[in-house]
Amino acid sequence: MTAYNEEDFLLLSGIQHFNFCRRQWALIHIEQQWEENVRTLEGSYVHRVADRPLMREKRADKLVVRALPVQSRELGVSGICDVVEFIRDPDGVPLAGEEGRYLPYPVEYKRGKPKLGDSDRSQLIAQLMCLEEMLVCELSTGFLFYDEIKHREEVPVTAADRERVKAALQEMHGYFRRSYTPKVKTGPHCKSCSLNLVCLPEMLKKRGVSSYIESRLSE
Repeated sequence: MTAYNEEDFLLLSGIQHFNFCRRQWALIHIEQQWEENVRTLEGSYVHRVADRPLMREKRADKLVVRALPVQSRELGVSGICDVVEFIRDPDGVPLAGEEGRYLPYPVEYKRGKPKLGDSDRSQLIAQLMCLEEMLVCELSTGFLFYDEIKHREEVPVTAADRERVKAALQEMHGYFRRSYTPKVKTGPHCKSCSLNLVCLPEMLKKRGVSSYIESRLSE
């Protein structure tokens, strides 16, 4: 098992950008480009409601911790869980200052409503895998809370889900080491991207000068 050094850790939240668009992730995390739009502002507001660093709230057999820092040396990531609910369970792990044993369940807050893609799920699954490594436990479930429908969705995590997250993070580490920003297939999703004016997706459709010269020389 490969273990990353802390100086090589990527931001855990970046996997959501990466699964939405590899180019968007690279522009933000490699080239340090960022622009706000309505969607990003709404997302920031949703997270301000949940992110109250290390705030703890006890409710019977449940301990709620907000803005919990997590990391994984195996995945090479670090980040913040919006909310982690620790539920008392005989198969759980001991917690400092608490009686009994608990199992953690990450809850990720998202703007809007459930989406068709895997972006939101991948971020949640990466958080769950960090908690497993840090607390030395096995988990199988997390939750996504969407502000538009004011409802949480249970997300069962499979072995295939874990492999997809590992593969995505390995690819991200590869791009980051090479400082490489990939080109991607453009589509309707580009219009809603906050980096539309930085990325210039219409330019990606055009043939590059070097490509044109190479094709002429090969004739």
